[in-house]
Amino acid sequence: MTGRPDFRVEIYQNEYLSSGARQVNAILTVTAEGPGPAQPEAAQAAAVVLIVDCSTSMNYPREKIRAAIQATSVAIDTLRDGTEFAVIAGTNQVRLAFPTDGTMAIADAAGRAAAKRAVFNLDADGGTAIGSWLLAANRLLVTRTGIRHAILLTDGRNQHEEPAALASAVAACQGRFVCDCRGVGTDWNVDELRGIASALLGSVDIVADPIGLEADFRAMTAAAMGKSVADVALRLWTPQGATVRFVKQVAPTVVDLTDRRIATGPQNSDYPTGSWGAESRDYHVCVEVNPGQTGDVMLAARASLVFSDADGQPEVLAQGLVKAVWTDDEALSTRISAEVAHYTGQAELAQVIQEGMAARRDGDLDRATSRLGRALALARQTGNTETEGLLAKVVEIDDPMTGTVRLKSKVSTADAMTLDTRSTKTSRVRKG
Repeated sequence: MTGRPDFRVEIYQNEYLSSGARQVNAILTVTAEGPGPAQPEAAQAAAVVLIVDCSTSMNYPREKIRAAIQATSVAIDTLRDGTEFAVIAGTNQVRLAFPTDGTMAIADAAGRAAAKRAVFNLDADGGTAIGSWLLAANRLLVTRTGIRHAILLTDGRNQHEEPAALASAVAACQGRFVCDCRGVGTDWNVDELRGIASALLGSVDIVADPIGLEADFRAMTAAAMGKSVADVALRLWTPQGATVRFVKQVAPTVVDLTDRRIATGPQNSDYPTGSWGAESRDYHVCVEVNPGQTGDVMLAARASLVFSDADGQPEVLAQGLVKAVWTDDEALSTRISAEVAHYTGQAELAQVIQEGMAARRDGDLDRATSRLGRALALARQTGNTETEGLLAKVVEIDDPMTGTVRLKSKVSTADAMTLDTRSTKTSRVRKG
């Protein structure tokens, strides 16, 4: 396939282990560089579904549905020529807003104009059943090849559907398409949208003021159009007797891929990474190997980026090696990899923020203070200034280094939800 970026894998680790040690940790930096969207005629085929919440609550205030209509129109204009697309109006029942016959339109002058006319007539009336919206998108995208992407906007909770129905829908959509989720206002559920985005390898964010929807939809659609290769997997080969303890994307956001494992051979496992354009991501891999003795050297894992072509044949895009060397030199075996330490802290940071905010909602103020204090200390230690700033809107800071904080008595719902929603966003480590 032409127009595809060039991939490379860089490995950061302390490969030295003390005699008898078993656990090997490494950070894999995967970078894709190349023409990307600069050569649209060579880009991979793309299909995009825009899912717009049209429940009654989008009328209160009326600015929400108006902003959603404008943002969706902007997204349609941002699609590159030739992209297949559709618009779903989501309520407690799914309505195909455009096209209405279950097909997908083509992004050209006529297709965009017809779609925007249909979007202009959207109205808000009904309930919220997000799982049914996702299944409708899946039906549209399941037969498409190349880049398959959805953008989901809601202002409310999944009130007209059982939680099990939403979970089943998300599971049915895994591996079928990438989905970016946005919550407008402050009446939606962070855990619901974060769960969808994580499972479908997309992003999640809050747009507290509807006026911000237009810029956000333009940016999301442009990012989707910047993807040039779909369905890339991180393949790990490990030696006999080894166990992969976890695989996590740790930058730009934390996404645990461990349970997404697909066995592709006796010693090979694939972990989905979604679609790629010109970008860089970091992954934390932990492998437990058979213990070695002083002087032993082992290949603990071979990490490959794999793409399956139109015939289903795997192609290795890039590769890196994770090593284990056993030594009796304590200075070597106790050396801390800066990259591993940084992202271990970032993963903990996301976890303690979510725990702290959940405790705050439940009225457990002591636990909330403890968890958010720990979050502040981690944010300071790892240089995550953005998260540190969000924490400062929720807690009074007495000592940022030790994480000594007090919960603020008055915190806007938007500030609290922004901290929770963006808890998984990480700061990149300075390599070397």
